Amino acid sequence: MRCAAGLMLDDMERVSAAAIIDVQGVVTGWSEGARRLTGLTAEEAVGRPVRALLAEQPSPDAVAALTGTAVLRHRDGSPVALDVTACAVLGEDGGPGGYVITAVPSEAREPTLPSREPTPASREPTLAERAFQQASMSMSVFDTEQCYLRLNEAACKVMGVEEEVLLGRPFPETVEDGVHSRGFLWHMRQVAETGMPLRYESFTGAPALNREHAWTTDMWPVRDAAGRLIGTALAAFDSSDQYWARQRLALLNEAAATIGTTLDVVRTAEELISVMVPRFADFASVDLFDWVLGAEEPPALSGTDIALRRVAHGSGTEGTPEAAVHLGEVDYYPPFSPPARAIVEGRVIQNQAGEPAFMRWIAERNARAPAGRRHRVGAHSMMAAPLRARGTTLGVAVAVRIRQSDDYGADDAVFAEELASRAAVCIDNARRFARERTTALSLQHNLLPRGLSGQAAVDVAHRYRPCGSQAGIGGDWFDVIPLSGSRVALVVGDVVGHGIPSSATMGRLCTAVRTLADVDLPPDELLTHLDDLVTHLAGDDSDEVAELGATCLYSVYDPVSRHLTLAAAGHPPPALVLPDGTTQVLEMNAGPPLGVGGLPFEAMEVELPEGALVALYTDGLIEDRDRDIDHATAELCRALTAPAESLDALCDTVLKAVLPEDPSDDVALLLARTRALGADRIATWDVQPDPEHVATTRQAATDQLTAWGLDEAAFVTELVVSELVTNAIRYGAPPIQLRLIRDRTLICEVSDGSSTSPHLRRAHAYDEGGRGLLLVAQLTQRWGSRQTGSGKTIWAEQPLPPT
Repeated sequence: MRCAAGLMLDDMERVSAAAIIDVQGVVTGWSEGARRLTGLTAEEAVGRPVRALLAEQPSPDAVAALTGTAVLRHRDGSPVALDVTACAVLGEDGGPGGYVITAVPSEAREPTLPSREPTPASREPTLAERAFQQASMSMSVFDTEQCYLRLNEAACKVMGVEEEVLLGRPFPETVEDGVHSRGFLWHMRQVAETGMPLRYESFTGAPALNREHAWTTDMWPVRDAAGRLIGTALAAFDSSDQYWARQRLALLNEAAATIGTTLDVVRTAEELISVMVPRFADFASVDLFDWVLGAEEPPALSGTDIALRRVAHGSGTEGTPEAAVHLGEVDYYPPFSPPARAIVEGRVIQNQAGEPAFMRWIAERNARAPAGRRHRVGAHSMMAAPLRARGTTLGVAVAVRIRQSDDYGADDAVFAEELASRAAVCIDNARRFARERTTALSLQHNLLPRGLSGQAAVDVAHRYRPCGSQAGIGGDWFDVIPLSGSRVALVVGDVVGHGIPSSATMGRLCTAVRTLADVDLPPDELLTHLDDLVTHLAGDDSDEVAELGATCLYSVYDPVSRHLTLAAAGHPPPALVLPDGTTQVLEMNAGPPLGVGGLPFEAMEVELPEGALVALYTDGLIEDRDRDIDHATAELCRALTAPAESLDALCDTVLKAVLPEDPSDDVALLLARTRALGADRIATWDVQPDPEHVATTRQAATDQLTAWGLDEAAFVTELVVSELVTNAIRYGAPPIQLRLIRDRTLICEVSDGSSTSPHLRRAHAYDEGGRGLLLVAQLTQRWGSRQTGSGKTIWAEQPLPPT
């Protein structure tokens, strides 16, 4: 190996230089050769007095002869001896106008590498030599074969030996053969081969250091006066503080991306642990108050032991043997303990090995869980950071270092506080979401129909499936409403938005639909009134307009005529399965959503065979950002034809076949299988508008009851028929019709051509009339009236006699 110590001075080239000075002795021109000899650029030299560039004053003889030796000061402070020749330049008047000076080194100069020879007593070290030796960073000089030429004091301290021990030795012989050493050597060789400076960053130890450090090393080529590369210099800066600051910042950035990915309290705590271990702590735990995991509000803190539940912990050792508390268990922290102090004082608590509080804490942990004692040996630093969000303390996070050699410092405390603050906000968001979700589910459970009895027109089954979306519970709803004349209303709707506001809006719409259905409005008219209601509610508070938007499908099935009449307000159409297995999606005008206002709704009517299956659903069943709606609708139709033991089982089959594994929206599904009332259960008579025909009609109704075996209901039925027919003749208009329907109840209906609705009134003691409807109301289970296309129908229901 050829070291720089064997470089021969006579190999160096002699470099010529030129400069121009005016008659005042000011430099006006500077060549590239002059820059090479002195290190001064033209910008630095031009305009300066030539005397300012001299290290020594030239001899008078040399000045007179315009030739001789001159000593200039190099840019690095070292003297440069030059053989100088000056040539006068004549001005316009024939006198001297300046001088052109040429110079060459008076003798071959020593390479510009810092000398490793002791400075002679006759010469003081130059400024550059002093700066090199006293630099606070580690600085070294190598030859082109990576042998040591010079080291400053800081480099010797890092290497742990005196300079003389390393001089002339190749770098690989002085360090262990590791990844860092090989990378360091490769970069030095690159500088020597390419002549380009490089920066090398590493995290490693050093012979004289007891732990690893981060180093930022600048390497650059060293050239002689001729520009020839003769070595490599480097300066290594201990950037450990900056390195750990970057690491902490990177952890915070990672925490922002990985903590709070779900709105689940326990999962969020686990994500916090995964960020802390193993890079920041060898063991970490998260303990929360019980109320954070439930729906209660935080209680006031007392001065006694603080009870916290362990929700997550982690360790660099498999199985987390350092933990003194198992997951899910409650631990009681005494007031002196760091977790309790962190909660009460609201700040990060740090303790190190040797401190009484730390030793007491470790002893308490060992007493609680002796089996993990050997895994806690070596614990030397811990921190407890309170988990606070929105002014409320939720729990505490604890970090312990066992194998990592550095104790926690002030910068670590700031980092822990920031990390705990971010995690606490995510935990609190998850807690709030869980509480709101629970409230919304409870509200929806109480508002949605629980039992769907009270009608015999259809067999029904239903499912409501809330989504797990972070947006919260939606406003999907359904209802089955018994109507007069054995008819039934099937309703399904979807409120825009999620959470408690949507659930509350859903409750208002459910109530409104039931109220309007009780008036027996046709589907299109009912939706018009519902649209007006939504528009009115939205107008009361402009901030809730979006939350009050909704879609709805309202349908009425009549088992007597087997007609299904329906209208939609921006809602998906129902699917239909006929008894022969034929499936179709009813083609109907979807209409505008509720709350748009000013647009009409259209009703359609379809005749269904007995046993037909009608499926009403919300858009969450078939619509999703990752699914094609036509494909999902086809899947729905196929699923509806699948064999099933019951409608309930069919509901489960449909949801399993159509819904994705993780639906993004709530789903409401209502299945209804139609029934039909045969002609043997219905009797109809046309009534002449003459009071004399009341008795004949009453007798016909009594005979029909006898044929049905309902003689026990004859007395009440005679009175109801008599009163309703008499009122129709007296106050109504032809045509008049009486109809008896034998279903789950006995229904008596009288229709006439007048649209004037009757109403109850209280008759006075001497009034001859006015008691008919009051009598009907007292004798029957319920009664009412509904408008028809040709007038109105008055109806009354009475329970069937027990058989």
